[in-house]
Amino acid sequence: MTSPYLLRLDSPVGRIELLADEEQLTALSIEREGALPHDDLPERPNAVLVSARDQLAEYFAGTRTAFDVPVRLTGTAFQQAVWAELVRLGWGEATSYGRLAAAVGRPGSARAIGGAVGANPVPIIVGCHRVLASDGRITGYSGGEGIPTKLWLLAHERIGFAA
Repeated sequence: MTSPYLLRLDSPVGRIELLADEEQLTALSIEREGALPHDDLPERPNAVLVSARDQLAEYFAGTRTAFDVPVRLTGTAFQQAVWAELVRLGWGEATSYGRLAAAVGRPGSARAIGGAVGANPVPIIVGCHRVLASDGRITGYSGGEGIPTKLWLLAHERIGFAA
């Protein structure tokens, strides 16, 4: 079996690993406890990954506020609906789990929304860090080192939150 298209980059939130098929970015992982999911595989870049790497570098440098790299988000219909709402959020915009639930026609399902947000295969590019509790608190983050990673991303985009 051929290894996936894979590229890594350093970032302020730790090393990032990008995976892609021929045409779209399929996964973004942020280093957790010094490891990435495919540290054992050699890099195998393609044009999609190079574009994603360059756009992420610009994002972290503060010169890019929107991504236009093509992504493939594979998940359930419910997850797809939640991720589509996340894609609509722009730089510096936040939403709540409750607002996402209402937007996808599932009011009262904030816990299920949290599961879908946490399953986002392409964090940062699809801004799941922009989701807060209804009172503005940070309730968790599945990327990188968790809440410290989310705190960095929120501060980078100047998104306020409740302590």
